Amino acid sequence: MKNSTIGIGFGAICVGMLGLAFASKPLYDTFCRVTGYGGTTQIAEAAPTDILEREIEVRFDANVAGAPILFRPLQTSMKIRLGEHGLAFYEATNTSDRDVSLMASYNVTPHKAGLYFNKLECFCFTERIIKAGETKKLPVVYFLSPDMDDESNMADVRTITLSYTFYQTDSFEGAANSAALN
Repeated sequence: MKNSTIGIGFGAICVGMLGLAFASKPLYDTFCRVTGYGGTTQIAEAAPTDILEREIEVRFDANVAGAPILFRPLQTSMKIRLGEHGLAFYEATNTSDRDVSLMASYNVTPHKAGLYFNKLECFCFTERIIKAGETKKLPVVYFLSPDMDDESNMADVRTITLSYTFYQTDSFEGAANSAALN
């Protein structure tokens, strides 16, 4: 009787740990979105109505991870007041002779600012296909939450860097077929 109880308990622990392993990435992603941990920005449905006088400089950074594109911000920085809409543009040029499917990951630094950096519109929300030789202008509409002014640990933040990294995805059939030909 004791051996079967121990076996059932051990089996339940193994099944539970396996379930946690599968759930860890979605749980971690949700945790980062809710808390802004690791510089994860927020996605907003609407901008605030209050615009405060406090200005923050937002810098823009662009990186590429293994994709045949040139990627750059069209402005290096801009000053924005808390609660005010900001509009920034990035540019991506496909330097290859085939269409590529891309996705962008993003974060902000300092990481503690992620909770207050909100995007209303962003090219990073969906996968993009850029045709061979094509250049696309990619907008980001954002704001910094006025709540940032109420947090004492945010008083020292004068500059925030918004950083994107474009990487090639495997889900585009044309890219997979082109890769098979090479």
